[in-house]
Amino acid sequence: MTLIADTAALAAFCDRQTDAAFVTVDTEFMRDRTYFPQLCLVQVAGPDEAAAIDPLAPGISLEPLLKLMANKNILKVFHAARQDIEIFYNLTGEVPTPLTDTQVAAMVCGFGEAVSYEALASKLAGARIDKSSRFTDWAHRPLTDRQLTYALADVIPLRTVHEKLQARLEREGRASWVEEEMAELTDPATYKQDPADAWMRFKTRSGNRRAFALLKELAAWRETMAQQRNLPRNRVIRDESILEIASHAPKNIDDLARSRGLGKGYAESRAGAEILGIVERVLAIPENDYPEPPARRDPPPGLGPLVDLMRVLLKMRCEEHGVAQKLVASAEDLEMIASSDTAPVRALSGWRQELFGNAALDLKHGRLAMTAAGKRIKLVLLDETQS
Repeated sequence: MTLIADTAALAAFCDRQTDAAFVTVDTEFMRDRTYFPQLCLVQVAGPDEAAAIDPLAPGISLEPLLKLMANKNILKVFHAARQDIEIFYNLTGEVPTPLTDTQVAAMVCGFGEAVSYEALASKLAGARIDKSSRFTDWAHRPLTDRQLTYALADVIPLRTVHEKLQARLEREGRASWVEEEMAELTDPATYKQDPADAWMRFKTRSGNRRAFALLKELAAWRETMAQQRNLPRNRVIRDESILEIASHAPKNIDDLARSRGLGKGYAESRAGAEILGIVERVLAIPENDYPEPPARRDPPPGLGPLVDLMRVLLKMRCEEHGVAQKLVASAEDLEMIASSDTAPVRALSGWRQELFGNAALDLKHGRLAMTAAGKRIKLVLLDETQS
């Protein structure tokens, strides 16, 4: 096992990977007490060696590692990449491209919904992953041999997993499908935490414009405070408290103290004063200037049976082609397609449209029928003159 704890060793290791076609990457981090993930360990495996890199080692600079991550000639391979990429984005403001995600590749290859790394490592690399150290304290030093063994097991078999998935994708002509999926993962906007967009985390059902205006302001305030103090959002104020304040608009300390999850102490604190200031400011806005809540996407009455038929079609097409349903279309997507032929959903573009979207529209407009043939569902193309 190789643990790198100084800059010179890290630079030498990264230099040895510069000719690699790809490296596998994973991270261990803690974020239960912070807003931003605290990076505790980085694991990298090249063609011939693997190392665990200690970012908490005194005096170490991660610059050689970040340079490796920025090398456009080396593919970075992750599994369930989003949180790992977020860490590198927070460190550099850039996404480590090019990259691929074996979880997405496995879903395209028919390994099911959000397949685990342990399952892939077992099936494709013959590796047994001991996950007993999953919830260990990665910030505690020194790291044990057991922790390092666990950590490196997340990148060493991943080399074989990636190679076998890639070969299967090429053989089945689906490599471009995964490349299309990487567009979101490689978009820096995916990792930007803009306080102005924080309200989108809430499921808003009310059409009350004043309540929505308060929700937007309170959510933005909490996001800003959480970022500035590096605290989890709910350590600043909980979701349910924000929703109640937005609904009832407390005007004084006593009213605020009665809000769910709060108390007199919080209401009298600096945070309480800032919240009351937000309420006062929003209430002073003319009602006509309040923002419109997002339109609800309830499907028109009577579409339920059509959506159910599309759900059967989706399941059938995904089983036939060995692709996870979750990757193709969601329940909301089906409702939107049933409502509109030009619905802004991914199922009506790219490879998804070929696999499912076109068939869904044919079903919707009577150009395609479904019937049972023994234990299987059979699709029947209808003559347009009969429809």
